[in-house]
Amino acid sequence: MKIWFICSCLLFTTTTLVAQRVQLPNGWFLSPAGSSIPLSSDLPLNMAIAPDGVHAAVTNNGNGRPTIDLINLKEQKLVATIKVKDAWLGLAFSKHYLYASGGNDDIIIRYQFTGKSLINKDTLVLGRPWPKDKISPAGITIDERHERLYVVTKENNSLYVCDTKTMKVLNKVALSAEAYTCILNPGKRELYISAWGGHKVWIYDTQNNLLKDSVNTGDHPTDLAVDAKGKWLYVANANTNSVSVINLTSHEVVETLHAALSPDAPIGSTTNSVALSADGKTLYIANADNNYLAEFDVANPGSSYSLGFIPVGWYPTCVRTWGNQILVTNGKGMSSMSNPYTVDRKPSPNDAKYKKSNSSVPMKYIGSMFKGTLSIIPAPKLEMLSKYTKQVYENTPYSKERELAPSGEAGNPVPLKVGGISPIKYVFYVLKENRTYDQVLGDMPEGNGDSSLCLFGRKITPNGHQLAQDYVLLDNFYVDAEVSADGHNWSMAAYATDFVEKNWPYNYAGRGGNYDFDGSRPIANPTKGFIWNYCQRAGVSFRNYGEFMDTGKPTLSLLRENEHYCRQYPGWNLAIQDIHREKIFEHDFDSLVTKQNVPHFNTIYLPNDHTSGQSKGAYSPIAQVADNDLALGRLVEHISHSSIWKESVIFVLEDDAQDGPDHVDAHRSVAWVISPFVKRHSVNHTMYSTSGMLRTIELILGLPPMSQYDAAATPMWNCFQATPDNTVYKAQDAIVDINQRNTAWNKEAKQSALFNFAKADAVPDRPLNEVIWKAIKGSQSRMPEPRRSAFVKLSSIKDDDD
Repeated sequence: MKIWFICSCLLFTTTTLVAQRVQLPNGWFLSPAGSSIPLSSDLPLNMAIAPDGVHAAVTNNGNGRPTIDLINLKEQKLVATIKVKDAWLGLAFSKHYLYASGGNDDIIIRYQFTGKSLINKDTLVLGRPWPKDKISPAGITIDERHERLYVVTKENNSLYVCDTKTMKVLNKVALSAEAYTCILNPGKRELYISAWGGHKVWIYDTQNNLLKDSVNTGDHPTDLAVDAKGKWLYVANANTNSVSVINLTSHEVVETLHAALSPDAPIGSTTNSVALSADGKTLYIANADNNYLAEFDVANPGSSYSLGFIPVGWYPTCVRTWGNQILVTNGKGMSSMSNPYTVDRKPSPNDAKYKKSNSSVPMKYIGSMFKGTLSIIPAPKLEMLSKYTKQVYENTPYSKERELAPSGEAGNPVPLKVGGISPIKYVFYVLKENRTYDQVLGDMPEGNGDSSLCLFGRKITPNGHQLAQDYVLLDNFYVDAEVSADGHNWSMAAYATDFVEKNWPYNYAGRGGNYDFDGSRPIANPTKGFIWNYCQRAGVSFRNYGEFMDTGKPTLSLLRENEHYCRQYPGWNLAIQDIHREKIFEHDFDSLVTKQNVPHFNTIYLPNDHTSGQSKGAYSPIAQVADNDLALGRLVEHISHSSIWKESVIFVLEDDAQDGPDHVDAHRSVAWVISPFVKRHSVNHTMYSTSGMLRTIELILGLPPMSQYDAAATPMWNCFQATPDNTVYKAQDAIVDINQRNTAWNKEAKQSALFNFAKADAVPDRPLNEVIWKAIKGSQSRMPEPRRSAFVKLSSIKDDDD
């Protein structure tokens, strides 16, 4: 088997290329090629070209209303939008119809295609809607000649063979893992199915109706493409930055195409879609988390070679070709924005522009504010591809050189590279739940805050404020995640798999599916695991307090080993105060100090700043945030009074920022770094991220990066100083009553009674946002649109003479 990778030595021309660049909260840039068509909703996952050769259908499957858009490709405009109850991925045209997966409704919807519109004709029922039957159809394909529809599923792991004439299921075939999609090879009467939850492609004999073979691929195989002659199958492997090329005669992988910027880059490209050019000689590969296409010459499979890159929008989920045009669906659109934001103007080239508050405009929920787009890009010739490739390199902060030897100042207690010596021996990593910067520290005049958005100011969070004053105030810190489903993955792995990113939006929208994003389902986990797995491989001791805990036990087998978690420490349970959790930590920590056996890496979960809304009888939002703040203060005080304080650091962050508005960006959040080695009484405006905090932890502990994101992120060197200040911290007493309960039976209490607080983040966040706001600001108040700054930064890319 041959392995090929992207070559970075293209010759760049000296002509000038000017493009608009948009910086994302994670420090990566967008400069999408071609033209763009806004879609009707978020997270487009798939598209299909209509038989008339003029139209394309796109299925939008995010947190917002699921829709199917009909696009006129010649006119480059959206001509029709069909609202559906549910939809997920599956989309296929026959001569007269469009078939679409109905998601957790467990149906396939058939639309009549008129040439200008889609008319709902009938449905094919696979089973009862979620949760009665858990089927969840994913990819589909049509064999029009034999009147067959093939459907693969991701919950009951099956292939359904259906009759398109009767719209009935003919056969159901069990699969050994979750499936993503399927594609026909009519000449061979074979159907190829990608095993999303495995690392193989199944081969189904459509003539004899049986699974006859399988071929091993990379991890998380997703999209598939077959050449026109039916000789070669191309398989996108989302977890391994690669594409497997399979000989369909021998059923063997003949080569692996590595689509990242470096052949030995860590995971993080999320290679999730493939498409061949009309002549079959060029393969386009969509890297969702890199925001670009990789282009390969595949005229001679087995001897393929890289051609370059094409920049696209944010999180490209599907690539297809239309004549000499490349079509790309961008799952998160073109840019990030502040969530109290109404898109009524184009961003200014200025770094920040402000608008006056408008209380009539409600806050937007981060889960559904990134509407997708469709990019249409003329297939570039070599000269333009060279320019595009240079853009991609300039947009991407990751490089192998930066991963191996990032630049920092000598003498810093955080080493400059993995394997360096640090005076810090003990890392405490504290995870909290879902607050933005403005919501907590927006009242601190030293930072870039908006006090009108500050719900939990100094009176409620005296320790958060004091720690920011005593150590370092970080007002430019961004979480990499949208919500807790991907937030805990980003916080523990600097990455969230495509399974997580493509499933949490509809789960949070209440359209079915289990909450499988906390280590409990193998398909959701990164191939090499989480930071605890990296610690184990590196021989770094670790212990867990509450993170990835479900019903009293860790969801990961690695953590269930006795020495790796505290049995008494509870996971998610908002009825348990965080000060109780902190007391359990103190007892366990003290016993380890006495034994001189404190692990070098400790994860500590303090979830109560999530709040229980206005549920009658539950702790009030003010009480729960104050309780969370007091627990943090006491934890810092206790560690600072211990014998290991002089060798310790405490990192604190929110797993995500979904629960509140922020005037800069929906991802901006609070974070703290606390240590004798931290610059005291400082304000740091450096742009940091979840991945950057993890990168800092990795450098201290001697761990390699887990993904391209932490490898590329800026370590928090600027927060540290070489000379320690071992002054201990004294926790600030709570100013408000941390035992206050919700007593009113008002509209918000009734609404909160319908929420499910029994499981982490099972509550719909947009309604909870409003409930929390009204709890603090009054029942007649409304979530305002305050003064806000567009986060996006626009600049030009210019090729200088080489």
